[in-house]
Amino acid sequence: MKAPPRLQSLVEEGLIDTVVRQLMSGKEAMVYVVRCGDETRCAKIYKEATNRSFRQAVDYTENRKVKNSRQARAMAKGSKFGRQAQEAAWQSAEVDALYRLAAAGVRVPQPYNFHDGVLLMELVTDAHGDAAPRLNDVAFGREQALKHHATLIGEVVRMLCAGVVHGDLSEFNILLAHVHAEDASAGEDVPVIIDLPQAVDAAGNNHAQRMLMRDVANLRDFFGQFAPELLKTQYGPELWSLYQSGLLSNDTPLTGHYARVEGDVDMQAVMREIDDARAEDAARRLRMQTAAT
Repeated sequence: MKAPPRLQSLVEEGLIDTVVRQLMSGKEAMVYVVRCGDETRCAKIYKEATNRSFRQAVDYTENRKVKNSRQARAMAKGSKFGRQAQEAAWQSAEVDALYRLAAAGVRVPQPYNFHDGVLLMELVTDAHGDAAPRLNDVAFGREQALKHHATLIGEVVRMLCAGVVHGDLSEFNILLAHVHAEDASAGEDVPVIIDLPQAVDAAGNNHAQRMLMRDVANLRDFFGQFAPELLKTQYGPELWSLYQSGLLSNDTPLTGHYARVEGDVDMQAVMREIDDARAEDAARRLRMQTAAT
């Protein structure tokens, strides 16, 4: 197919040879399957962030670094230049998170290049070489659900140990990829985490704890449909408690249980949790409606 205007510069730079087809179009980006030499990859073209609320932007971008004080002032004022700088920071956050997490051993798409607002990265595939499905499009048996849930909790641990919280982790942005074994006659399906422009710094963002809790709760609720015993687990509070105490590592044994310490109630935090839960429920319903059409 003819290269879209946003991909033409990558073709001219020799980063892309041909555009095969459009893979998906969401509210934040359009993704195309492209050929780069002998390899098939995907190109993610970011859209302008017109659909994000101001509160979401503040929550996710808190403590993100910008190039200079002029950009910081412009972003705070909301000027045209400030909005452009904020959008650039939003896009680069995913690139930075992908490189950081890939280096930490987290299963994410391998990033290759970021050029002119386009992220060139690995195409995650299924056993047939086609684009891998989202978890939301797959039904699991109990044992499969338990296995994939355990794997993803391990990935969340690796992310947290690398200082990153996904911020929007759910069955809608996890792919089920096929990894071939060495003998090429066997292999296994493994979850791969995608969509990281909203990733936040675990230590530097005041909303990181709430976002981690929500990420882990989304995993629990989804896989709990297939393995109901997961619905009683409390990995989120357990992980954050270990992280705050400096006791969390990639090899830390987890129980899924957590004994809360009684103390004063932060009513503002409670109201934020309620508001965020409502917003997340509305967003989830919208994603389900979009996926069904």
